[in-house]
Amino acid sequence: MALEYGRFAVSSWSLHRLLGVTYPYSADPSKSAERRETYGPEGAALMDIPAQLAERGIHRLEICSFHLPSLDQAYLAELRAALDRAGVLLQTLLVEDGDPSNPDTAERDIRWIAGWIGVASALGARHMRVIAGKQAPTAQSLERSARHLAWLAEQAEGSGVRIVTENWFDLLPSPKEMNWLLDELKGTVGLNGDLGNWAAPARYAGLSDIMRRAEICHAKAEYDTSGLDADDYRKSLEACRAAGYEGPFTLIYDSPFFSDEWDGLLLQKAFIEQTYQEKQLATG
Repeated sequence: MALEYGRFAVSSWSLHRLLGVTYPYSADPSKSAERRETYGPEGAALMDIPAQLAERGIHRLEICSFHLPSLDQAYLAELRAALDRAGVLLQTLLVEDGDPSNPDTAERDIRWIAGWIGVASALGARHMRVIAGKQAPTAQSLERSARHLAWLAEQAEGSGVRIVTENWFDLLPSPKEMNWLLDELKGTVGLNGDLGNWAAPARYAGLSDIMRRAEICHAKAEYDTSGLDADDYRKSLEACRAAGYEGPFTLIYDSPFFSDEWDGLLLQKAFIEQTYQEKQLATG
């Protein structure tokens, strides 16, 4: 399937050792978002990443909120210009805090999350991924999350930003809860399917179920001491194919196996390309 900007994206999370520093913005006003060398000193600035992606033939980027060194309009405009110069689409802004299912803080959190819509729009992001919830998947927690996410989608209308959520955290441990939530939201919120958030072996059947509804995908690979777990990755990708998923794959590398994170990302890209090529040859 041909996609504008190609079929591969990279998340800034996959380069967190290279970027080094984080700015942990939080819905909790008591927490500081001051610069931290969470993963070591800065090896590259976020502003440099679009050009580095383009050099490697990748033209989609996802940015974690905690990798933005500033939310000032001048900085956001400069970063958007860097994306445009490199011919790189900001596929998704990933909002990394907040819990719309928490009975104590959901109202506060969803309003804080809504504040990121303007940031996503200023950067030209097509999607904004938000956390559906971290609470146990009770009926009350699911209904609370659905109500707040529906409100969030209303706030995003006219912004050019599509709200998506992910099969992540305790609220969404299986297709049952994930499908219920999407059904309840009636298409107002999309799905970013993640290959690594559910444990194997139940993961494969779960992905075969939900990836039919996914618009974008975090294609995380598992690693062990010998390298990429090819069997697991192939089964996860096959689950996507079986579900009819035809969207882009965001390469998620989170392993110390390669000292250069780009090496791990390009290995995953080549693996996906080879897997799909083999499947096409096998099916004629």
